Order: sequence, then C-alpha cells, then structure tokens
Amino acid sequence: MVGVFRFTLGNRGRFRRVFKRRWVRDHDCEDIMRASQDQLIRPRGRRRVLAAGLLAVALALTSACTDGGGKPSSWQGGGESPAPKAAATISEPAADAKDVPASTGITFTTKDAEETTVELKDAAGKAVEGKLAADGKTWLPAGALEYGTSYTAIVTATGDDGRPATATSTFTTMAKPGKQIRVSSFLGDNQVVGVGMPLIVKFDRAIPEDYRDDVQRRMTVTSTPAQEGIWHWVSPTEVRYRPKEFWKTGSKVSYRVQAGGLPMGAGWYGRADLSVDIKIGAAVVMTVDNKTKRMTVTRNGAVIKTIPVSLGKKSTPSSSGTMVVIEKLRKTVFDTFEELGPEDGYRTKIDFAQRLTWGGEFIHAAPWSEGQQGSVNVSHGCVNVSMANGDWLFKNTQIGDPITVKGTERKLQNGNGWTDWNMSWDEYVKGSALPYEPPADPDTSPTPDGALTPTPTPTA
Repeated sequence: MVGVFRFTLGNRGRFRRVFKRRWVRDHDCEDIMRASQDQLIRPRGRRRVLAAGLLAVALALTSACTDGGGKPSSWQGGGESPAPKAAATISEPAADAKDVPASTGITFTTKDAEETTVELKDAAGKAVEGKLAADGKTWLPAGALEYGTSYTAIVTATGDDGRPATATSTFTTMAKPGKQIRVSSFLGDNQVVGVGMPLIVKFDRAIPEDYRDDVQRRMTVTSTPAQEGIWHWVSPTEVRYRPKEFWKTGSKVSYRVQAGGLPMGAGWYGRADLSVDIKIGAAVVMTVDNKTKRMTVTRNGAVIKTIPVSLGKKSTPSSSGTMVVIEKLRKTVFDTFEELGPEDGYRTKIDFAQRLTWGGEFIHAAPWSEGQQGSVNVSHGCVNVSMANGDWLFKNTQIGDPITVKGTERKLQNGNGWTDWNMSWDEYVKGSALPYEPPADPDTSPTPDGALTPTPTPTA
C-alpha cells in the first residue's frame, strides 16, 4: 500500500489534508508525479502558489514508492553521517590568540587516532615547514615565525573508521621584541674535533632557572651513527652536551637551538635560531701515569706512541682527572708575574702548547726538563714533553681529544676546563633541566659531535 496525499484550500486559505489509503493498481509513482504537475500548471490564482507545495510533497512521496521488484527505493544521501571515531584538540595557541611568541609550537591532543597530520599556514595560505617535537605532543615550525603575522593551525586525526576529525586555531604572533638574547656556539660549521669534545652553547644573558627547561626543549642534537647523550647546564649562561661514551670516530653531528622568539624570562626573547654541523675525527686518547712518568697515546684503540713526561712538582702538582684539549698554540708566552708575584713568577716562551685547564695546565714542549722527563716531576703543573715529542703531539692531536692524568697529589676541580668527562654519567645527567629518559634503543636515538680549531664562532 502507498499513501496518496490530496490538498484542498479551505475558505480561510488554510490547508485541509485528506488522507486516503488505497491499493495502487492503475497508477505508479510517475502517475502521481504527472498529477502533481497538472495541478502546478493550472492558472487558478492562489492555487498556483500552493501547487509548488504539492509538487514538493509529490517528490518526497516518490521515496516511498516501490521499484519494479517491489522493494522500497533508498533515499540518496538521506540520514546523518556517523561522527568520526577519532577526535583532535589544539590547546596552544588558543583560537584567536594575540601576541603569541614567534617561537610557538602547536600543542595538541588526539583520541582514537590511527593517523594525525598537522598543518600551519600563514594568512596567504602558504604552508610552514616543521616536524613533531621529541615529546610527541607538540609540532614545531622549522624556524621562528614572522612577527606580527596571522597563522592558522590545522590538526586532523583519522581513526580506523577512515573518518577525519579536524581542529583549527587561528592566531597572531607578537610584534618584534626590543629585548633579545644572543645565542652562540664555540664550534663552527664543518669543524673536525676529538672524541671528547662537548658541544658548547652560550647565551649573552643569564637564563632564569625556571626557563631553562623550555630552552632545553628547543635544543636538539642528531648524530650519525646515533649515540645517547644529554645537555648539562654549567652556568646560567652556558650549557654543554656530551654523549654517554666518547663520540664514535667519523660521526657526523648536527645541533640546533630554536631560540628565535623564545621567551627567556623578564621580557627577554631569543634573537635567532642557531644550527651547527660538525664531524668527529680519529679517536686519539692520551693517558698519563704519574707512577711511570709516561704518556700513552692511542688512536682508534691502538697504542701509537709512549712518551716520557715530567709533571708538576709537589708544591705545584698536576691535576688528576679527565680533561680535553681546549686550544692549541704553536708558539706562546707563559707570563705568571701577575699571578705569582715577582719572586715566584716567570715569563717563558713556549712551543707546542695545548691547554687543558683554565688554571694554566698545558701539555707543552719543555727542552729545559728533558733530562728529568720520565723520572722526576719538576714542572709548575703542566705536562712537560721534549721538543720532538711536543711537535709530534701537536701534529697528531685536535681540539676535543681527551687526556687522563692519574696518580698525582691533586684532583681536578670540575669547571676548571672542559671537565665534562671528569664526571660520571649519573652526575652529568643531574645538570639537565629536563628529566633524563634513557632511549629505548640507543642505536637509533639522536646524538652530537665535536669540532677542531675554533674558527669563526656562529652566533644568533
């Protein structure tokens, strides 16, 4: 059976609906449509207006008609689509936010998502490059955003039902700040350094303690092959990075500080991003034993030379601990008159000097002590070697090569030089502003590298 609707107009212009059921024998849906169209074309004044309503009803009625097989026809596009199984939310920046730092990332959450995409576009629709941060909860632009510019973030989550759920947030970045902090690196691009070289980043203004975690989140290190490592705050203006073990020979290391526009406390912001690419050279490691008065030099694990030395005498002992070569000076002058006074001070020309501490301990050639080298300590704390051995060492070492001195009367003080390797790994991780999380697979996690002579310092 099928319902057929007839409409008549009452004396007050109201519709009175008459519903009548009957078996459809001589008329099908097309008959009903033709009847409705006939009503539409008759010129009967006010009825012409009503005819449109009749046609609409007739069109709707066709959905209830049967097809030739007697089965109900389906309504194309009818009913509401089910809601996506997944969900996405953007928490930062908030929609319509103003004065957003140019360093901002897109912080988001998803639920029941099999796949998630993040897009950031400027007002002209141009896409901004970026990638997911290590925490997996924030998407970071590849560089600082433009100041005073509108952007739209779009996060799309798709569940196993294949239906996407989208969250959007349009925001405007702040005007360029007047107070900016410069970021610099001791190492420059394409330098080659020793296996003990720490990565060193400095700020030209102290970073408050409660901002260091945010800064450290924007400091990334990637090495090939991958090696486990961590950043360590030496002071409010300096942070260093070292791997858990010495760098692997031949490693390629890239480190980056996304400081541009980053809030750094008291209304100060990072001036610009900084990135450096370096390479690790051969594993040249020096070990000095006070008991034997000998230095053993290895390259990539094999002993290549044993050198007689003279260390600091009892009144000025050498420091025991692990240091690295900080700088190399083919010729220099040691002048200690200001430090030691006219009675104990001296001014001496030095060849093949390699600095180990800020306090003045070097490896250097000392032709005046060659007779005592290998048997008696006579220096003021330096590692004395002969002219020939000083020349050989100078040619075979690089900045960042480690040296360990053992068995002297004085222990190396942390901070007196690049003493990162004088600390145990457990000690070192305590200097991080972020909790230490060992990688699930150290062979696939990022890490850094070192570099040789400090050529032009990259700054930001």
